[in-house]
Amino acid sequence: MTPPVRKFALTAHITASVSWLGAVAAFLALAVAGLTTHDMQRMRAAYLATETITWYVIVPSAFGSLLTGLVVSLGTPWGLFRHYWVLVKFMLTILATVLLLLHSRPIGVLAAVAREPAWFGDFRGLQIQLVGDAGAALLALLVNVTLSVYKPQGMTVYGRRTQRERDEGRVADDETIPNTERAPRWMKGFAILIAGLILLFVMLHLAGGGLGALHHR
Repeated sequence: MTPPVRKFALTAHITASVSWLGAVAAFLALAVAGLTTHDMQRMRAAYLATETITWYVIVPSAFGSLLTGLVVSLGTPWGLFRHYWVLVKFMLTILATVLLLLHSRPIGVLAAVAREPAWFGDFRGLQIQLVGDAGAALLALLVNVTLSVYKPQGMTVYGRRTQRERDEGRVADDETIPNTERAPRWMKGFAILIAGLILLFVMLHLAGGGLGALHHR
């Protein structure tokens, strides 16, 4: 990409990512308020707000962050599979987005109950799940922010191979030149851990463990 296009794409990516992070933080505050309050009106307002913020802010921001992140990574020398920190960011974004979509049903259930004239049934399990999901998503997004700022050194095997094939005198468009050093063990282990969590999550849901239990409520 040309420098103006790259800066525009990077600005869009930062905007979407910051919006996602802020919306998830607000969602977590609402989920905690709905779980801990004894004021029924406040509880209803909290869960109605979580549904609104999910579909009108979090979902668009999540997909915006994912798509603009792909554009930025594939349109610059950093690449998508060359550096472990970029790859881990991509996997965490995918995991957070999938979790958001698959666990949107509890949000709808609690919002539907909040619209009823009287609160009925015991939904404390779903209330706790909302807090846990939001906390996990917020942690993943904070990790992404940290990786974006510190950009841990080290390239993947694919990255080192493609880097060697490039011209020695070629420099990245921005002020930061990607390095070709091997990634530290902790970074490789972290990438393997994230990949394992994604695989475990997919297996659990394919086996009917995830949302399947909710359909029996």
